[in-house]
Amino acid sequence: MAATWWSALTRTRDAILRAVGLGAQRGAAPEERWPVERVEEALYAADVAPSLVMEAIERLGARREGGVVPQRLAEHLAGLLVEPPAPGSVRRPRVVVLVGTNGSGKTTTCAKLAWRSRQTGRRPLLCAADTFRAAGSDQLRLWADRIGCDVVTGATGADAAAVAFDAVTAAVRRNADELYVDTAGRMHTREPLLQELQKLIRSVRKAREGAPDDCWLVLDAALGRNALSQASAFAGAVPLNGAIITKLDGSAKAGFVFSLGRELRIPVLYAGLGESPEDLVEFDRRRFVRSLLGLGDGR
Repeated sequence: MAATWWSALTRTRDAILRAVGLGAQRGAAPEERWPVERVEEALYAADVAPSLVMEAIERLGARREGGVVPQRLAEHLAGLLVEPPAPGSVRRPRVVVLVGTNGSGKTTTCAKLAWRSRQTGRRPLLCAADTFRAAGSDQLRLWADRIGCDVVTGATGADAAAVAFDAVTAAVRRNADELYVDTAGRMHTREPLLQELQKLIRSVRKAREGAPDDCWLVLDAALGRNALSQASAFAGAVPLNGAIITKLDGSAKAGFVFSLGRELRIPVLYAGLGESPEDLVEFDRRRFVRSLLGLGDGR
């Protein structure tokens, strides 16, 4: 059975409901009022930024009214998240570069995006541009076999930018609909890595004018607000236009997502609710917030 928003956010929701004095399994009544101090504690525990917690308390008049109505809190929090741009016409192949640190789930996410593409009858191509890890290329090859799509790889230690260039030209030649490029993810604070990514982006542009069409940051939800420093580093180096949050089902700190919208203005496009390919879903800010606060069943 595919994971749901409600099941994926269990750990964060349980922590929030306990903090506001409710049983972990009890859903919140939309019109009941939560004490201000407990709301603050709950949001801090979920890794919502202190500035955003204070903003919510002030905007909702919580101290004046003696508490916070969860339904109004949900509406406020949802408003902090950036709406993804409306789908427009994209040239084929659509070139998508995924960036992020090692362990964030980039390789698996690349494969799951290709799986989603295959489910709608499109022809994806994968690129293993993380040439520093032989295991990364091997993992992507296994996924490609499982999905039924091709993958472009290079030798371990090869120039990642050259591999990406070859992958773009191959995608054009093979009439692919999308190309998903997996990149290296060594320490995000290391300048050589960011320079390597910038070189890769330039190489992709040389292979096809206007590419990449998208550059998406993959973040591990288990890191909570620590992921924001990664996001800032990558946003300063490459043209990010979206984020993918992985491993939501293993995190009790999902509140950091609100800072992506308010502080970095990066829309969340997809979320990983579980391990199966079908558990990578389009981000739904309303279900995310309602499941986070325990409102109904997250619908």
